[in-house]
Amino acid sequence: MKYILTTTLLLISLITFGQVPKGAWKSQEPTGSASTLIVADNYLVIASYSVGNKYFERTEGGPFTMSGDQMTYTPEFNSADTAKIGIPIVFTVSVKDKILTLRYEEAMVWMQVDDAASTPMAGAWHITERAEPGGGELVKIHQEGTRKTLKLLSASRFQWFAIDPAVKGFYATGGGTYTVKDGKYTENIQFFSKDNNRVGTSLTFNHKLENGRWDHSGKSSDGKAIHEIWEKIK
Repeated sequence: MKYILTTTLLLISLITFGQVPKGAWKSQEPTGSASTLIVADNYLVIASYSVGNKYFERTEGGPFTMSGDQMTYTPEFNSADTAKIGIPIVFTVSVKDKILTLRYEEAMVWMQVDDAASTPMAGAWHITERAEPGGGELVKIHQEGTRKTLKLLSASRFQWFAIDPAVKGFYATGGGTYTVKDGKYTENIQFFSKDNNRVGTSLTFNHKLENGRWDHSGKSSDGKAIHEIWEKIK
């Protein structure tokens, strides 16, 4: 599982001559758990979990660069092994018929979920503004230190995570599938590290996307009113 992220990413790059397209990949484990990989711009994230058993296993992610069929991936977080954070890993991959194979000590196979080539929401996002609890005006978030909350989206999948690379901190994550229709953004939760009971539930928010600015409002998983602005990482 520790090399899944890298595998998927490199494979995709081969399809497009060194350019890694946005999108999602999946792998089914013999144990019944599933692993998903989301590639968004120059960042990737992977998660392993079981929807049927409502069990979250692990997640990791970070930025990457490509050179031919070589991908250099540097983890910013790893919920299962903090010793790997900040240490670059270089992998070589191969891809055929939308199936990704990574060979490193053992072969790992991924199947393409979507490529997100023309999906406006696909990308890596970070929060830039938030309303005070209970409502009110939106206020700019003044980021201090290296703690951050990001959300990666493909054409059909999402994953958010709260981390602090400087202290190898991982605080929470959640993800699953999403849809956008008639001004509404709906998340269908397939894993949530803080509360497995949230698995199988859906959250619907008011949605407006304009010039890379995502206006997002509604109620969080604990029922609290939220109003946030997210912007794509450039």
